[in-house]
Amino acid sequence: MTRQLLPISALLLGTALLLFAGGINGLILPVRGSAEGFSAFSLGLLGTGWALGYISGCVATPRLVALAGHIRAFGVMAAFAAVAMLLSLIFITPTAWIPLRALSGFCFAGAAMIVESWLNERTEPASRGKVYGIYTMVTLGASTAGQMSLTLGDTTGFLFFVLAAIFYCLSLVPTALSSSATPRPLVSVRLDLRSLWRNSPVAVMGVALIGVSNSAFGTLAAVYADRIGLVLTTVALFTSLPILAGAAAQIPVGYLSDRIDRRKVLVGIAVVAALADLAFILLTPENRMLNLILAAILGGAIFSMYPVIAAHANDHAPEGSYIQTSGGLLVVYGLGAIIGPLVAGVGMARLGGTGLFATTLAAHVVLIGFAVWRISVRDAVAEEEKSAFQVRPTMGISTPETASLGASEEEAVAEADAASDPHPETASEERR
Repeated sequence: MTRQLLPISALLLGTALLLFAGGINGLILPVRGSAEGFSAFSLGLLGTGWALGYISGCVATPRLVALAGHIRAFGVMAAFAAVAMLLSLIFITPTAWIPLRALSGFCFAGAAMIVESWLNERTEPASRGKVYGIYTMVTLGASTAGQMSLTLGDTTGFLFFVLAAIFYCLSLVPTALSSSATPRPLVSVRLDLRSLWRNSPVAVMGVALIGVSNSAFGTLAAVYADRIGLVLTTVALFTSLPILAGAAAQIPVGYLSDRIDRRKVLVGIAVVAALADLAFILLTPENRMLNLILAAILGGAIFSMYPVIAAHANDHAPEGSYIQTSGGLLVVYGLGAIIGPLVAGVGMARLGGTGLFATTLAAHVVLIGFAVWRISVRDAVAEEEKSAFQVRPTMGISTPETASLGASEEEAVAEADAASDPHPETASEERR
């Protein structure tokens, strides 16, 4: 294993530096904005801006790389991400922060895609699964560490803005010193909503709804925790524990979804999430432990939904369309992520903290109803026809290149064959 990891150790380090900066970036703005008295609506718009920038980055980066090359494009992304953080320190107003957050999202997505492209190029097919697993651990660990680092200093000063900018710049080093050949062109996102919907309506509706709920919670959880009086250490735990719980929950969830109808698993997870939402609304907890327990339960549910939906979509997708399907789902998720923080921000402005969980509850109830209806009108995929469930990084730090890296050797070959076939076969209606 050491022999397999040594050639990519620098790139994994670059990923860790990038995600550490992203973890700081994602938490310092809502924490500082809440301390500055920004409205919940304004803070929700930060999440909307991030989603807009992130999806734009996923779509535009392949073209930028084709024009300027990988190293130059990555340098631009890292530089502007650092500049966005420093400008956020200079101009502490929602009017400036919202477009700067969009710029950060654009640059973060582009930088992540380029690093993953290098990583994908230098990964041997035989070790793809192990490398993808390690990469997933690095992304979760680094982003969580970035969030938890806020407990070590004063969030009302300049420290964490500068620290995030420093780590964005440091993530440049591994790619700048890379001696490997220029990687292949980046994966382009091709959104074919009609095909995605025809293959699996549950996947399209489900991924849009979890985009609403997950982005709302991811953006405004820190604001909720701060405004009910939790100390900063607990605020950081309140935002980090759900991500870690979601990663851990993917193992038992994946085991179940490989053995029974994935839609039923999705409904079960959504029910757990809805119950956690109701607990936040009805109990209005104020003590530290109960909030952390409920946050972990909610995170374990909402952050394990996407892999189930992606696996379900690939069960129905035409052969050789794994990466295209994953890229399409990412864009649909992003569309939901644009709406979620905006709606939740309005809800919190009118209802207080419960407005956040009213938004997530509404998304989960609609998801449950739609999935139950689809179960009643379409048979489940036979177990032997299912694609393999795959543990995936939390949405918001995934790109089309992540899907490419996570593809098995057979899926990558099938994707290449399908791309070269002008008349690819579509999945049968029976499988749909």
